[in-house]
Amino acid sequence: MLPDSKVIEALREGKTILYPSDTIWGLGCDATNEEACRRILEIKQRPANKSFILLADSFQMIEKYIPEFPAICYDLVDLAEKPLTIIYPGAQGLAPSVLAEDGSVGIRLTKDPTCLALIRSMRKPLVSTSANLSGHPFPTNYQGIDPQIKNQVDAIVETRLTEELTTPSQIIKIGLDSSVKVIRS
Repeated sequence: MLPDSKVIEALREGKTILYPSDTIWGLGCDATNEEACRRILEIKQRPANKSFILLADSFQMIEKYIPEFPAICYDLVDLAEKPLTIIYPGAQGLAPSVLAEDGSVGIRLTKDPTCLALIRSMRKPLVSTSANLSGHPFPTNYQGIDPQIKNQVDAIVETRLTEELTTPSQIIKIGLDSSVKVIRS
C-alpha cells in the first residue's frame, strides 16, 4: 500500500512526515527545504550539529547533489547485503542542516516501495532520521513511537503499522580518493 495523497502533499508543501522506511520508522521531509529540516530537529529535540541520513531513488539523483561522485560507490551498493548508507564528501544543493560540519552527507538508495513513492513524488531526496527523541532508543514499531512525535508531525504514512522494523542501515564514509571507512556495520 502506497502513501496517500495528503502525505505526498505535506512533503511538497515543506512539511514533516512520519513513515516506515526500509530500515526503521523515520521522520522525514524534503532534504532541500531548510525550514522543514529544522522542524525535524525541533521534533526530535536534537542538536543542530548532527546531520541527517537521506534516502534517494537512484544514483542519478545522488549525482545531482554530489558533484565529485566516487565511482567505487556503484560497486559498494551492488555488493551490500543489507541497506547501506554512504557518507559522500562535498554535497551541494541540500538544506544546510542535513550536512555534517565537513560538508558531507549520508545518502542511502532505497528499494522500499513506500519510500520510493515519497521520493518520486517530490523528485528530491527524503530526510530519514529515526522516529525517536534525541538520546532515546529508536522504536521498533509504530506503537513504540513517542506520542509527542506523532502529535508534532504534519502527516503520517499509515501503512505497515504493525510491522517490526529493527535494522538500522550500515554506514560507510567514502573519500574523494575512494577510501572507505566503516562507521556502523
